[in-house]
Amino acid sequence: MAYRTYRGERLSKIGVGCYGVGGAYGEKDPQQYVGVLRRAAELGVTFFDTADVYGPGEEVLGQALAPFRDRVWIATKVGASESGKPDCSRAHVVASCEQSVRRLGVERIDLYQIHFDDPCTPVDETVGALEELAAAGKIRYYGVGHLSPARVAEYLATGNVFSALVELSGVARGALRRTAPLCRARGVGLIAFSVTGRGMLTGQIGPDTAFEPGDIRRLDPLFQRARRASGLRVADEMRQLGERYGKSPVQVAIAWVLAQPGVICALTGPSTVAHLEENLGGSGWTLDADDLAALDHFLDTEEERLRREQVDELRAILQSKTPGEQPFADLVYVLETLVELELAEETEVIPAFQQLWPQRADPDPATLAGIRAALRERFLSTLEGTACQSLACNV
Repeated sequence: MAYRTYRGERLSKIGVGCYGVGGAYGEKDPQQYVGVLRRAAELGVTFFDTADVYGPGEEVLGQALAPFRDRVWIATKVGASESGKPDCSRAHVVASCEQSVRRLGVERIDLYQIHFDDPCTPVDETVGALEELAAAGKIRYYGVGHLSPARVAEYLATGNVFSALVELSGVARGALRRTAPLCRARGVGLIAFSVTGRGMLTGQIGPDTAFEPGDIRRLDPLFQRARRASGLRVADEMRQLGERYGKSPVQVAIAWVLAQPGVICALTGPSTVAHLEENLGGSGWTLDADDLAALDHFLDTEEERLRREQVDELRAILQSKTPGEQPFADLVYVLETLVELELAEETEVIPAFQQLWPQRADPDPATLAGIRAALRERFLSTLEGTACQSLACNV
């Protein structure tokens, strides 16, 4: 295992996350992860990440790492109330920390991360609670997670933030443009998650791969429409590059993430020891500078192509007067893609998402049609203008 020293702390370049423990990728026995997590510690992994909303993730991680507690880092997250709404108030952060400490079976959490943004709570109140927990010895450090760049900047300016958790892979590079520069300016490291694109870059996903009920990838925009096709092209490029190095596509994908400036750890989410051992092969070697530059050029070109295709897709979805084959998934795709393409701020789409999400189990056609009509009125002209600019660039 390879390591990086950051702020005087020695962390394994590859960490292990517990998102899958709660069933995010389909039903699994949580106890099967105990052996995987212990094997990771035996192989030198020192950074483990979970969250209070990952089902039994904290209990499983605490149980698995109890024999290794003196040589591993345990990170968890806070930010959602029991109702599912964001809550970063002082009272909630302090109470949730106490509960996480108990579930993990530890005296202190190494890294406590803000998981979701709470627009109703001032950042200085949340930071005050985190500083209070640090002073009481309940946490060592604190970081930020799924927040907009503007909110990340506010936390960086207000508190002593240790790290920022960002989605980063060859098929999700937005953090390099939006969050990474803010963190670099403050000397704050990045912890990357979904570094293999939730399996997209493993070489095991195809154009017709179906996911079992309960697997978030059934709705994940990364596995829909043009994004899936683009992801498969990126996976194939990494496969070809890996063949020259004697590495798997997964190992190339992880090595690419670790090559990005500011990344201190790449989180993986293996559910088997075999997958774990393959993932760990993503560290301890590097891509040659020329190969890394060529891969980055390919990713730039692919991203430009995907953007054009996605703008066309969003226009078609919003212009259509009739629902498609998967109207709920299409609207999730629209909302997340508008933000990813920086055509809308997160705050602009959150109300629509809050209206949409309760429809996932039993969608009401009238409600979905209303959401689509509202999005059409708000964003269609923006998409039309973006399409015109793209055409002009290609004349």
